[in-house]
Amino acid sequence: MIKIKKVGHAGTLDPLATGLLILCTGKYTKRINEYMAREKEYTGSFTLGATTPTYDLESEPVPQGDSTGITVEQLHEATRQFTGEILQVPPIHSAIKKDGKRVYELARRGEHVELEPRKITIKEFEITRIEMPVVYFRVVCSTGTYIRSLANDYGKALGCGAYLSRLCRTRIGEFSLDSSMTMTEAEAWIKEVMGK
Repeated sequence: MIKIKKVGHAGTLDPLATGLLILCTGKYTKRINEYMAREKEYTGSFTLGATTPTYDLESEPVPQGDSTGITVEQLHEATRQFTGEILQVPPIHSAIKKDGKRVYELARRGEHVELEPRKITIKEFEITRIEMPVVYFRVVCSTGTYIRSLANDYGKALGCGAYLSRLCRTRIGEFSLDSSMTMTEAEAWIKEVMGK
């Protein structure tokens, strides 16, 4: 039996995403908001030529435009308009509340949802590998950034559509995925500590 009264986490991940999640216990639960506000880094991939209602693979891709004529230069050039302080519209399939209800619940019921753009900062946005129609990226951004929205907006900028096909959170502030534990390792560590 683990004698911890308070447990919490600093920021959720989308269902299909992987990567770093900070778990706080005891007195550290008071620092959750502080950890959530820190800069984040993600890696992943966009698939060009289609979009989805959720902007990722939680819904079926719908073909949009032909990406075969897009050059390497265009792929890199398109990242520039999304670097710095920008306005971003969150996905309607997200946990944001509107009129006291989660907007994804409204969207799933087929109700019209309109969200206001939010100010975010994308410090770095680089294309790390290209295997058309899949483009791999690395992004360093402020809290509140939706990488799914970035995928959708990037596809619009290229004129062919895009959706997020893979996402991994690799860093939150000074905490990195490389120095983290898997859930299995964390469970074993807690049992060992509590057994002492």
